[in-house]
Amino acid sequence: MPELKRLHADDAPAVLAFERANRAYFAASVSDRGDEYFARFADRYSALLAEQEAGVCAFYVLVADDGSVLGRFNLYDLQDGTAVLGYRVAQHAAGRGVATEAVRELCRLAPARHGLRTLRAATSHGNAASQRVLAKAGFVPAGPADPADLGGEAGIWYQRALVPEP
Repeated sequence: MPELKRLHADDAPAVLAFERANRAYFAASVSDRGDEYFARFADRYSALLAEQEAGVCAFYVLVADDGSVLGRFNLYDLQDGTAVLGYRVAQHAAGRGVATEAVRELCRLAPARHGLRTLRAATSHGNAASQRVLAKAGFVPAGPADPADLGGEAGIWYQRALVPEP
């Protein structure tokens, strides 16, 4: 059973393997991270951990039983009870409900762990799979997304109010 867990320093090799193995797949629907991302991965990864430690962001990985990364689920710009959700799932795991279930789980834990009341996520008009994930996870359209928010593509912002667990 896959496990959604906070990003840690020892996850770096599995995250890098995930990003490399799925680079072309991701580039088909979101802007490519570029060669610089891979060349400076260790520095970027350390910066992510520092942002997480500072409480500005929260990063999660969905880990398979064999230790491989099936997906990344990130909360950016944690501020005033709101955060922006971003995620990506490995090609071999896509279409099996993995993203939807992980987003739902993140929505359940975000109020208690991060004090969040609202999550927002932007997706391009052409990314129907992401739109389905967000809708199935309880997000509703909340207005147009500027191309600057989506690597140059126009899209839609989605939003979901979070309910703290009793």
